[in-house]
Amino acid sequence: MLAAGELVAIPTETVYGLAADASNPQAVAKIFAAKGRPADHPLIVHIGDIAQLGKWARDIPQAAYTLAERYWPGPLTMILKRQPGVSDAVTGGQDTIGVRMPRHALTLSLLKAFSEIGSGAVAAPSANKFGRISPTRASHVKDDLGNEVAMILDGGECEVGIESTIIDLSRGVPIVLRPGAVTLEEIEALLGQHADAQTTTPAPRVSGALAAHYAPRTPLRLVAGDALLAQVDAYARKGQRLAVLAFHVSPLHHDDTVRWFAAAHSAPHYARDLYANLRLLDAVGADCILVEMPPATEAWRAVADRLGRAAVGSGIDDGQEAT
Repeated sequence: MLAAGELVAIPTETVYGLAADASNPQAVAKIFAAKGRPADHPLIVHIGDIAQLGKWARDIPQAAYTLAERYWPGPLTMILKRQPGVSDAVTGGQDTIGVRMPRHALTLSLLKAFSEIGSGAVAAPSANKFGRISPTRASHVKDDLGNEVAMILDGGECEVGIESTIIDLSRGVPIVLRPGAVTLEEIEALLGQHADAQTTTPAPRVSGALAAHYAPRTPLRLVAGDALLAQVDAYARKGQRLAVLAFHVSPLHHDDTVRWFAAAHSAPHYARDLYANLRLLDAVGADCILVEMPPATEAWRAVADRLGRAAVGSGIDDGQEAT
């Protein structure tokens, strides 16, 4: 199907991807149509062998090979200078390209087989409608895309649960453009050099960097832990139906207008469950979703990033608190 230019949903350790032959601009165009994705929003190329890296990227620094040796296959995407022959459909017209090797046995097997009859690489953003909650189960892909994908490969629940860390290696100093399971601190320790978490100069456009992303359709508000119960009570007094995700079970007695869910206390487990939990919260028919803010530490930075963008994407107006 990939060789014929079709779309195939693939499992990875991060989220499910909507894959097309990265060397086929017509196939790649189908990704944008299915997702409703802006045409200038670049995609990530997934390869099954580090030997393929030079086919897609040029002027590859030693840092890229050091990171690949440690984290590939795994949840790390590297932004590098692209090879001249790479399609603008993949790069969004930029001179850079995002590449990673996913850590999932089924998809690595698929990429190996595809290398025998095709390019061996796929462009694959998350397999959902643009800006909405990413899929971590095959059923999520079916719910979002239905018949818009030729096949969904069911590889079970995603192990990591949030998108890969994206690190820009195209401009000298490494810059983390999207936080993920591989942390800034880990990258700095491995490379033995400083890596930035932000940039004051224009950075390459990358997946998941828009302010509004990963969003439920129900308005989502982030609330500090010490203010959560007061906010729940304020909404309840106004007759608002609530869905709550907190780090503890509910200490209050509510009727069915408040649906309370307890989240995992460790960052990796919280991340693994995050998108499934957001979909669950979105499905209960609440007027608003309240999510307790995660700790402000490096370990939780990727989770906080996704929740912040989900809140913006849900259209919440932080000037309208239920006080």
